Amino acid sequence: MTARTLAQGRRAGVGVSVLLLAALGVPGCYTTQMTLLKTGLDSLRTQVDVMNARDSVTAQMLEDTRRDLAEQKDLVLATRATASSASRESGESLGRMEGKLDDIMARFRIQSERQPARTPDPSSAPPDSARASKPASGANATQLYDQATTDLTQGRYAMALTGYREYLKRYPDTDLADNAQYGTGECFFAQAQFDSALVEYSKVGQRWSTGDRAPAALYKVGLCQERLGRKTDAKATFEDLVKRFPQSGEAQLARDRIGVKL
Repeated sequence: MTARTLAQGRRAGVGVSVLLLAALGVPGCYTTQMTLLKTGLDSLRTQVDVMNARDSVTAQMLEDTRRDLAEQKDLVLATRATASSASRESGESLGRMEGKLDDIMARFRIQSERQPARTPDPSSAPPDSARASKPASGANATQLYDQATTDLTQGRYAMALTGYREYLKRYPDTDLADNAQYGTGECFFAQAQFDSALVEYSKVGQRWSTGDRAPAALYKVGLCQERLGRKTDAKATFEDLVKRFPQSGEAQLARDRIGVKL
């Protein structure tokens, strides 16, 4: 019960006491005074009941308010947790998008730098017996490479990987062999299999260290190391790229990466 309720109760009690004293002091008015006293007690009881009911309602309102505040607090905490999760997912999504962009740029370079196959002169073709004794023609080699590159571009990574490896097996010493080896790395990189991609990209530098795919392959080695959490190795790889191929476009990308991300 509140202090206001207690004060009202005291005032009502004083009134009843006054009526009681008046009744005792005037015997002739006993019946009338007792009636007034009973009426006063009933009124006091009614007021107390009303105040109790009012206090009960107030207490319920306070409890409801407390419960609402608790629910709002839980909602705020849940919203904060969701926002944190969304921010983390956005960061991961940006990382994947960056990888896809690198992949697209590499594919574009493959297509733009590859020399078109020459159409053979029918008049200079060897006799059928001579063709039968030779391995597959350059046109067939180019078709195999082109098909693997098309599969890679269209997201058929397993088929592209098979095509590139078949090309390397059958034509290991052609001008497109380093591109095919680089393409095997692209198949794994596009699927975020960075450990396998690193192995394949490294083979480009091991066998074709001065070839036209060497800078791109070395840059991709650094990206794979970066995505595998090997920051120190990635930085060393980018620095090696800048030192060995300072005029390449990949060297500029490596400089930016060293200065911004590592």
